[in-house]
Amino acid sequence: MARRAGVPLSAVKYYQREGLLPEGVRSAPNQVAYGDEHVQRVRLIRALLETGGLSIAAAKEVIAAADSRETPLAEAFGVAQHAMAASRTTESAPSAATRDRILAAARARGWQMTVDNPGVDTAARAVDGLRTIGFDAPEGYLDAYAVAAETAAAADLRALTGRNSADGIAELMVVGSVLGDPLFAGLRRLAQQSATREFFPARKKEGEST
Repeated sequence: MARRAGVPLSAVKYYQREGLLPEGVRSAPNQVAYGDEHVQRVRLIRALLETGGLSIAAAKEVIAAADSRETPLAEAFGVAQHAMAASRTTESAPSAATRDRILAAARARGWQMTVDNPGVDTAARAVDGLRTIGFDAPEGYLDAYAVAAETAAAADLRALTGRNSADGIAELMVVGSVLGDPLFAGLRRLAQQSATREFFPARKKEGEST
């Protein structure tokens, strides 16, 4: 199982000791059989702890949400988002006025979300940071980012529909949420370079032909 999941045996034993990995089927006093569902669970645990940076306690919360058939997908996604935010956020709180502005921008687009979603503070801190350099992001600027975020979010959720197990969905939730940020940032930088040529075209040198 450890070999198929691509993790050291010591890691599997650690997951078992911490109560993250369910027991296999004991076929003899010193033999335990594990199936595909255990391999998938080990991959999920690794994603939660290593890629997501979650604590053991937070990982247990996400796994419990993924295992509960009564928990809607949106709620399970929320558990994962909050767990990751709690494990990573050390910044100071944004201003209340900026938080209200982010919430208003989201509601203007008809988004259904809770006011304690960690994305509110993340976005508000960014807007506060822009203000420190004298750029008070106008409504059109925020709306452009909201449109791009909406498109990316739809892609994320469509990707989840391609998974056929609770562990597979939870794994993609966490890994996709963590790695989606640098993916978005990388593509944005490429787009910025391209857009620069349109908004700030290079001046032709004297005598240069078109």
